[in-house]
Amino acid sequence: MSAQQRTRSRRATPQMWALVVAGTAVIAATYGLVRLAFGLHLPEMSREFGLGIATLGLISAGASVVYGLAACAGFLVGDRFPRALVLAAGLTAGGGSIGIALTHDVGIFSACAIVSSAGAGCASPGLVRIIHRAASPGDRATMQSVVNAGTGPGLVAAGCIAWSLAPDWRLAWVIAGGVTALATIAVLWLGREQASEGVEARSALRLPPAAWWASHRAALLAAAAFGFGAAAVWNYGRTALIDAGASAGVSLLAWVLLGVGGTAVILTAPLVRRLRPRSLWAVSTIPAAVSTAALGVSSGSPLLAGAVCAVFGWGYVTATGALIEWTTQIDGSRAATGTAVLFVVFMIGQAAGAAVVGALVAQLGYSGAFGVAAAAACAAGVLGYERQARRVRIK
Repeated sequence: MSAQQRTRSRRATPQMWALVVAGTAVIAATYGLVRLAFGLHLPEMSREFGLGIATLGLISAGASVVYGLAACAGFLVGDRFPRALVLAAGLTAGGGSIGIALTHDVGIFSACAIVSSAGAGCASPGLVRIIHRAASPGDRATMQSVVNAGTGPGLVAAGCIAWSLAPDWRLAWVIAGGVTALATIAVLWLGREQASEGVEARSALRLPPAAWWASHRAALLAAAAFGFGAAAVWNYGRTALIDAGASAGVSLLAWVLLGVGGTAVILTAPLVRRLRPRSLWAVSTIPAAVSTAALGVSSGSPLLAGAVCAVFGWGYVTATGALIEWTTQIDGSRAATGTAVLFVVFMIGQAAGAAVVGALVAQLGYSGAFGVAAAAACAAGVLGYERQARRVRIK
């Protein structure tokens, strides 16, 4: 019996679910504690280093570009060397976090902040392939959704850590680096049985055919537009709250609620998995777009700001999971490749959004800048729903 046949025949075991938990922790660390926590600590870091919103926006844009480059590496080797990608995720996210915590030099700080985002770019395609190999077909969708939803718990943890340690943001980055290292080691240990590559992985080194790219056209455009729109909340959401007069505690609570919304994806996964990817994309991105616009005009109301942050968190995490299901439905044999490509495009859009929204804040204020971002996110939802390419046979 082949390895693939054994995978199809077995039911989910405690070790598989332990691997899912460890994978969720890696996503929680590389995304929630590291990549997306940059916006969480932005007010305190900007004061200490004397950096303005526009400059920090450029750093965020650079981090998104590096994320994209790391995901490109996932595109090239994700199906063949997924464990190596997870290792690279731990080294870059963990090492970058420690560098941010220890340095007092603006240049080194910027470099570490940018490099640390590579961890998330490496983690997603690597884990998609590891889970795809380990899980049975009937469990794959749920397990992939749970792992991808790790962003939510990571955000909750990041917010709670920042709240309990404030104003010591440096110790928060030390904790992020340590958690990243432990989660990475756990995945590498639990996923060691998936280390053999086999014929399927070797054949995946070929670039996908033209039909594959054509079938992903709508998904690529939608991912870029939503990435642009999502940049507003992640990079400037907490700053908008503080500039509107919210206390540090209130702004941190809003961030925790954002993570709570993302964590709720784990609970809603069994329900939303009944939706087709194009419907799930619309159901998640449009509420996120509305929440973005609402945060731009409601940052002075703590209760409303917290509610819209929770909705945005759910929509964002669900949307990234919808991208994984979208590409898997089109061609499951290239799930890691498709995830990497879509996440690269998504982060290219987020890099552009970080720079553009940062510049627009100075010109239009938070309400106008967030409104532009919301329009892009809403367009992404409509585009994905209306122009989802029909499934084609890909050889």
